[in-house]
Amino acid sequence: MFYRADEHHGMKHNPFKALVSPRPIGWISTRSADGLINLAPFSYFNAVTDFPPTVVFGCNGTKPAGGGKDTADHVRETGEFVVNMCTYELKDQMNASSAHLPRDQDEFAAAGLTAADCELVKAPRVKEAPANLECRLVQIVQLRSNNPKVTNNLVIGEVVGVHIDESIVKDGMIDMTVYHPLARLGYMDYTYVEKVFAMDRPD
Repeated sequence: MFYRADEHHGMKHNPFKALVSPRPIGWISTRSADGLINLAPFSYFNAVTDFPPTVVFGCNGTKPAGGGKDTADHVRETGEFVVNMCTYELKDQMNASSAHLPRDQDEFAAAGLTAADCELVKAPRVKEAPANLECRLVQIVQLRSNNPKVTNNLVIGEVVGVHIDESIVKDGMIDMTVYHPLARLGYMDYTYVEKVFAMDRPD
């Protein structure tokens, strides 16, 4: 089959996100300029460079009450955020943190999580997460939207500090079969890493 992306696909649900998968979950924590903290998961997330280590996430849509999302607002105000790596064991807490709460309500508390201090940024990190990436904003790019109700923001951040729980380290490497990173598929589906295989490059 073939369909134009600007026309209806003819399927039960849009297959786009199911085809581009699995995608790591950017579980982003921030602190506003006036001290409010926020935690929210984003399924458009990935790492894009090594030197320096750089991550991106799509902060898309709007709050039900109108206006931009708290995450994008906080990052614009402070220039900082934290990526908390989500695992299968934290799936329920991650899902709870996706609820649309008023700006002054704490998603950490609502999800039963602990907000821990970072070393280099003022935004808190999820203490229960086995890895956290402290980030400083590089750029926010407002992308085109063909839906008047949706704002699309590409947030680019440089990783300036990394927290790793020793429980997921084996022989000096991250053990994926212990780490169990969670990923988003299409629709309401998720997966996590259980099996790993290696391939050497030809060169």
